[in-house]
Amino acid sequence: MAAFHMLRQIWFASVFALITGLLLPFQIVAVWAKRPAARRIPMLYHRCLARLIGLSVVVDGEPSHSRPLLIVSNHVSWLDIVVLSACTPLIFVAKSEVAGWPLLGRLAKLQQTVFVDRDRKLKSRTAAEEIAGRMLAGHAVVLFAEGTSSDGSTVLPFRSALVGAAAAAMSVDSGAAAVFIQPLAVSYPRSNRRVAAWYGDMAFLPHLLSVVRAGEIEAHVSWGAPLTFTPGSDRKEVTRRLEESVRGLKAAHDVAGQAA
Repeated sequence: MAAFHMLRQIWFASVFALITGLLLPFQIVAVWAKRPAARRIPMLYHRCLARLIGLSVVVDGEPSHSRPLLIVSNHVSWLDIVVLSACTPLIFVAKSEVAGWPLLGRLAKLQQTVFVDRDRKLKSRTAAEEIAGRMLAGHAVVLFAEGTSSDGSTVLPFRSALVGAAAAAMSVDSGAAAVFIQPLAVSYPRSNRRVAAWYGDMAFLPHLLSVVRAGEIEAHVSWGAPLTFTPGSDRKEVTRRLEESVRGLKAAHDVAGQAA
């Protein structure tokens, strides 16, 4: 069994290097030239990674086509990035430390990730305006509203300061009369949750190796109905409704999983 796991890890590393080596140059050029392909290549890349890891993704609902669009989600693992990016073109908001990670930081930059200082969060006007700029350019931006990842068994309280980026979008462009905010729930069946969840002080590499050894993980993505955020909206009330929606979407999947 140990030899099998070792061979699988070698195979994973080899194919990962091949896929990354093939697509990375195209993404670099697409981002530099500001081509539409810069949105599609990361989706193709993450679909390849999902197959390589053994991720099967079940999707309920669909992302909104309305713009500007802010997507507010719970957060369980680094796998969430692969799962969501494999579904649709997205841009993420990540902690600033990610930018310095070997290779992964480079890949995140090429997906045009917005990096936010962990201590200042989105209180930084620069970060909020950068997020707003991405949305106003037509990108769908994902915020993990809990501010951290969890063990996947529950949804942590949402932080209303994160939703403030939606207000910033309207202050940047007076033509944006409203911002659409769509709730999204990512969940993993209880049988996979122990392997998939990455939280607390877990080291990345050992967790990655455990995921590779697992060979098969199911993920569930549930899109909720978008809310409209206008200049008169109460940020805390909107955040409460978003959190309630995400909890409901996740609970529905958990109940369905137990009944299956």
